[in-house]
Amino acid sequence: MLVTEVEFELPKGYVDAEGNLHRTGVMRLATAADEIYPLNDPRVRNLPAYLIVILLSRVVIKLGGLEEVNPGVIEGLFSADLAYLQDLYNRVNGLSPRTLTAECPHCGRRQELEVPPLGG
Repeated sequence: MLVTEVEFELPKGYVDAEGNLHRTGVMRLATAADEIYPLNDPRVRNLPAYLIVILLSRVVIKLGGLEEVNPGVIEGLFSADLAYLQDLYNRVNGLSPRTLTAECPHCGRRQELEVPPLGG
């Protein structure tokens, strides 16, 4: 059975307007639409780095007791939490580089190599 949702706990947590801390959440697998539609968003066209904010606001379906996760919530995350979610997004969706062990045919030394995902 394919697992389409992953629970997580943020390293620091999101602090809402009332001062409540939200650390646990759920991220779902991304669809093609999740990666395509944000490209038409004017915020992304004006600032390509904003793409991750829109992507995460689409795939993070639960964060603590918040009613919804929107771009404003993602913008309010601490840098460590944003980096954590970016890494989780890449791992959950199979976008992280893979490592493999290779042996040099000349000296026999073994080395870990990073293999980027297809199309990367």
